[in-house]
Amino acid sequence: MGCSHKLGLMTRPEALCNPMTTPTLTILDGGMGRELLRIGAPFQQPEWSALALLEGPHFVRQVHDSYIAAGAQVITTNSYAIVPFHIGESRFTAQGEALAALAGRLGREAVAAATPGRVRLAGSLPPVFGSYRPDLFRAEDAARILDPLVRGLSPFVDLWLAETQGSTHEARAARAAVGRDDLRPFWVSFTLDDTDPQAVADGRQAPSLRSGEQVAQAVDTALELNAQALLFNCSHAAVMEAAIREASRAFADLSAADRPAIGVYANAFAPHNHEDHRQANEGISELRDDLDPASYLAFARRWQSVGASILGGCCGVGPEYIAALATALPEQH
Repeated sequence: MGCSHKLGLMTRPEALCNPMTTPTLTILDGGMGRELLRIGAPFQQPEWSALALLEGPHFVRQVHDSYIAAGAQVITTNSYAIVPFHIGESRFTAQGEALAALAGRLGREAVAAATPGRVRLAGSLPPVFGSYRPDLFRAEDAARILDPLVRGLSPFVDLWLAETQGSTHEARAARAAVGRDDLRPFWVSFTLDDTDPQAVADGRQAPSLRSGEQVAQAVDTALELNAQALLFNCSHAAVMEAAIREASRAFADLSAADRPAIGVYANAFAPHNHEDHRQANEGISELRDDLDPASYLAFARRWQSVGASILGGCCGVGPEYIAALATALPEQH
């Protein structure tokens, strides 16, 4: 079955439905929240990046435009914080779907202002009970939060991105909210345990999701959900290569048509301990001082060399980092 999908006057090319159709590199955008903070947008906890939607939507558009100018080929809707934890239950009930629609519209306007056909818009579906907290996941309550996000975003997005998923249960809930009859690409991105990133980088510890599940389970889930891409995000850059290697090995025996693309967008947070993970939603995390665009590019070169074909950045990775990737990495179209 073909998956050409018309959105207004724009038709997504069939080749984009399977990121592995050609061996090209796709450049994602970087983090939204920290960039909003950097440019002076309304920004605080608990609202996080949702506060700009409520009080200064033009700042969100400014961030999208900055990433497109830097070379991003996929930008992500600012819908990550449109959940009850960040904006409150009553505001979510009254405004959640409308805020998601606003996030979608701002992203679509930025895409429309770019060179036709060059940029796609990914609809961000977040972990609905808090970042890095798969232990709080409640399957029976997930649809109540995800469904308004999907309804609000759906008229605007080219693909779905369930991101920062801490467990396979979270990913399944996001896929169920989108529905199997939606033919747009579904990408799933898991966040990895980075309590001891050096141990993972050195091979002394296997990479795993924050739930404790192994990368092999993430691979199986991506295939089960018919995901066109499996990504790893919002974790320390040092843990990513091991996860990419495992995913690449797992996909090696699949035909090109059946093999999901592999992607990475790391954060720039200082390493967390387990207690920090539990408090990740309550404050503004400290950023590393040793991860500049050049060093991030060095990581990205390694990720690409072991199988990643979708590369971008997460929290604390701004437009200057994305420009470094877009300028320096090969096979970028």
